This record gives sequence, structure tokens and C-alpha cells, in this order.
Amino acid sequence: MRHLLLICTFSAAPLPAFADEPVIENATARQSGGSWTVSVTLSHPDTGWEHYADGWRVLDMNGNELGLRVLAHPHEHEQPFTRSLSGVQVPNGTTQVQIQARCIVDGWGEETYILPLP
Repeated sequence: MRHLLLICTFSAAPLPAFADEPVIENATARQSGGSWTVSVTLSHPDTGWEHYADGWRVLDMNGNELGLRVLAHPHEHEQPFTRSLSGVQVPNGTTQVQIQARCIVDGWGEETYILPLP
């Protein structure tokens, strides 16, 4: 009977909750002189300071970081939202980049958004 109680106790324990990673809804890039301005629209179920999307980055297709946009506060009442990053240095001849979003709790998302450059 003791084993049965242990099994019931463990099976009744709640499973850990896994939060959704930030989703990149859209991204655009505009060249200005020798650099680029990248705008990213993302959504994330921000709950406040304890859990929110806190940044996104521009990567080349080999995974090298070209630019980082830090998001300094939660956007729980503004979803989805768009923020831009100017001065991104993209090597000549590059035809596309990747965008990757980050959450303060879960870190960098596994999915990247492929952004063709005009």
C-alpha cells in the first residue's frame, strides 16, 4: 500500500510549465548608407518583469551575430510589438540574414526568421 501512495503522490505533482518562446511575426530591413536598419515585430506572452521577451539579434547565415537589440522592459499590454535596430553592419554580397528572439527566462529561441535583404 505504501508504494501505491508514493505513486499517487508523484503522479499528482504538477508538471513544469514551459513558456512559449518569442515568435517573430515579421521583419524588414532597409539599407541606409553603409549600414542597415532592421525592424522586427515579435509576440510573446509577457507576464511582467519576471518573464518577458528581452531581445532579438541579427545573425548571418553562419550564425555570427551582426547586431543585438535589447528590450529593456516587458510589453505585456502591447502584443505584438515592433522595435528597430539601426547601424547593423551586413557584409557586402549578403542576400539574407536570420533573426533570433530571446526571452529573459528561456534564453534564445530555437527558431530563426530568415529575412531576405532587398
